[in-house]
Amino acid sequence: MSTLLVTGGAGFIGSNFVRHALANTDHDVVVLDKLTYAGNLASLGGLPPERFRFVRGDIADAELVADLTAALDPATDAIVHFAAESHNDNSLAAPRPFVDTNIVGTFTLIEAARRRDLRFHHISTDEVYGDLELDDPARFTERTAYRPSSPYSSTKAASDLLVAAWVRSYGLRATISGCSNNYGPHQHVEKFIPRQITNLLRGDRPKLYGTGRNVRDWIHVDDHNSAVLAILERGRIGETYLIGANGERSNLDIVETLLELLGRPRDGYDLVGDRPGHDLRYAIDATKLRTETGWTPRYTDLREGLARTVDWYRDHEDWWAPQKAPTEARYSEIGR
Repeated sequence: MSTLLVTGGAGFIGSNFVRHALANTDHDVVVLDKLTYAGNLASLGGLPPERFRFVRGDIADAELVADLTAALDPATDAIVHFAAESHNDNSLAAPRPFVDTNIVGTFTLIEAARRRDLRFHHISTDEVYGDLELDDPARFTERTAYRPSSPYSSTKAASDLLVAAWVRSYGLRATISGCSNNYGPHQHVEKFIPRQITNLLRGDRPKLYGTGRNVRDWIHVDDHNSAVLAILERGRIGETYLIGANGERSNLDIVETLLELLGRPRDGYDLVGDRPGHDLRYAIDATKLRTETGWTPRYTDLREGLARTVDWYRDHEDWWAPQKAPTEARYSEIGR
């Protein structure tokens, strides 16, 4: 592949993918991003102009998408689709943007890819599978039935099914990956880990939904993105691959670790009202990905990864500070 068209490339995972691809491959990158509140051009600062181009626009704009895909070579180029509305609380308050971006936007992209016979990779989430009981030893696999529980996860599930149907009905050359919860640099402060880190850096107390017992399977964003490249290069067309790094921790464990890393008492947090329909536990079995592509994660020590993430937010207050006040104001409105 010589050029990657990356949708949502100014967002958290997408911007880290762009940097990872430029640093570790010979691909050029074109980013298409609408620059909603979660997109930040500062996350793409300093990239080489001879290999990188940014286009501001909506993935649901069929004319724009057709123009961009017309410049791609089906023999060498690919679309990597990160763009999504992705915050559960926002989806509960205002679901329509999730339908427009996650469903209509994905449809627009796969239609363009189908017409040009372009390689397409679709980024999904483990949240399409619903949740697991806290004491259940099972993990999600590629054969787990879909059971989404929020407007966010249900629209992502719908987009997955669209891609799979286009593979079967039209021969779209596509793969799908579902990943567990990401953490790392350039993540918006509305998300769990950066919200707690930035609260602590400002001398405020972290906030935990409910009792904090909900479990997530954490993975560093760089490990997610190295897995996406592995799927692009070695994955089988038409297949879904789950990406995980065996990072199961309760939300309480994460907050206590962050408190310890920042020299605060381990009980220095506040409990707030739980999110409606809050999933109990996510856990991913990444055996298929590891077996078929040879991928392995780099960040196998979650504490080390969190420490690096704390350092990044400490050193980049200029990046996150403008987001902080409006984000906390929104949380205050809903009592969280």
